[in-house]
Amino acid sequence: MKVKEIIVVEGRDDTTAIQRAVDADTIETNGSAIGEAVLERIALAKERRGVIILTDPDYPGERIRKIVSRHIPGCKHAFLPMEEALSKRGDDLGVENASPEAIRQALQTVHEESEQAPALIIWEDLHAAGLIAGENAKKRRERLGKELSIGYANGKQLLKRLHMFQITKEEFRTALMTVFKEEHKND
Repeated sequence: MKVKEIIVVEGRDDTTAIQRAVDADTIETNGSAIGEAVLERIALAKERRGVIILTDPDYPGERIRKIVSRHIPGCKHAFLPMEEALSKRGDDLGVENASPEAIRQALQTVHEESEQAPALIIWEDLHAAGLIAGENAKKRRERLGKELSIGYANGKQLLKRLHMFQITKEEFRTALMTVFKEEHKND
């Protein structure tokens, strides 16, 4: 699989994992202390070929995603589910731990940012779906993020991602139904 866009990753091990999975070029941020030179390269890459941000599904990865998005609006985003990015020992979370299949799947379900996204889903919708409070809220958000291919997020971030990627109420309802069916099947 050849990827036209340049993939923004955190480090060299992530680049290695990406190149095992697909034919693609990467730009490494070298962690969350992203310098101006790296941001300038990412901006040029977006202008010339497009950019897909694929960072670790953890706080530092989310921070990098936000920094790049703030400086270079209109980037595309790919997300790895937490369980796909967990090391075999279970002590490390990162793109470098993902299988080539998981990386290809994440890159096939890329989302584009849109700052003009209408607020289709509101906070009360998340609360009514049991995604904000309660003993299963975190697991539901995890499964919903996987179902919609937008990654895991806390409640506030989930609402932002739903808006940023223009997830419609219908897409939201359909994904929620899948989450609930899965939940009841496991009971």
